[in-house]
Amino acid sequence: MAYSATALGAVGLSRVAVRIPSRAEPVADVVARAGYDEREARKFNALGLRTVLSLADGERMEDLLLDAGHAALDGRPAALVLYGHTLLTRKIDLCDGAFRESLRDRLALGEASVFGVSHVNCVAGLRSIEFARRFLARRGGAADDRVLVLAGEQGSVFEHTRVFPGRSVSGDGVAAVVVQHPDAADRPRYRYLGGAASRDARFHRNLRMTPAEIAANTEVIRAQTLDVVRRAAEDAGVGFDGIDWVMPHLGNRMVWTSFCSQSGFPFERICLDLLAERAHNFGADALMALEHADRAGRLRPGDRCALVATARGAYFQAAIVEVLDDAS
Repeated sequence: MAYSATALGAVGLSRVAVRIPSRAEPVADVVARAGYDEREARKFNALGLRTVLSLADGERMEDLLLDAGHAALDGRPAALVLYGHTLLTRKIDLCDGAFRESLRDRLALGEASVFGVSHVNCVAGLRSIEFARRFLARRGGAADDRVLVLAGEQGSVFEHTRVFPGRSVSGDGVAAVVVQHPDAADRPRYRYLGGAASRDARFHRNLRMTPAEIAANTEVIRAQTLDVVRRAAEDAGVGFDGIDWVMPHLGNRMVWTSFCSQSGFPFERICLDLLAERAHNFGADALMALEHADRAGRLRPGDRCALVATARGAYFQAAIVEVLDDAS
């Protein structure tokens, strides 16, 4: 499935706001608490994971999401809030169950609609950007409409499920970005050029997959990650060779070494800096990588970045964005 930027309009994206908890703990400690032995911890070490983000005592996921949302909004309103999340059932750390109302009130968004985007696991963050584009293209929409997209969540609620054996360990970081109409008065930091998505329904069993399914899933992840990026680049009209940077899903290094060996894409152009210190943060990974690369001064006007997400259940999503001149 590809998404046409021409049909929906070349929407803009603001700078990304990232908020992380104050605690980063060794991956080995989390793996041990989840009931795995040190062999599993050594596997993650070999895959490039060292520490993972965890809420400290007294910290709340709600506050991280609100802080990121405030920063992304930068004092301006939004007509819609989309929160892309993976976890469906959890011990609620979000306003005792009144998260939607509290989020809208504390962000001073008046009558803005607030929706969760789920059942697509860790592609939910990038999928929310696509839904934001569709909202902005609706009949009767206005040029000053804006959509706040939130991603990331509290992986540390369930120690066992935050560990995906041989694949990744999940943390508690979040990211926020505003998606705005192509005719908005505010100058965006990025321009959306195109995107693509796919899913292989054979792997719906997730953590209950058989060893044979796990082996097949590994090969599908490698193939489909490259395929969805290629199709997104074609939809963007730049082609695979027109991509300057990849902002990756931060599960582990393995997928990206394979990606480069298959495609010839330079490994140093995949922004994996955060993998060792933050590990995987659900649907926030690619946005976190984009924010980090921009803040570090790596990005230049005209650079084209592929934001990539993969998810349990074999979901895949990619979006191509172009860096614009910095108006700040």
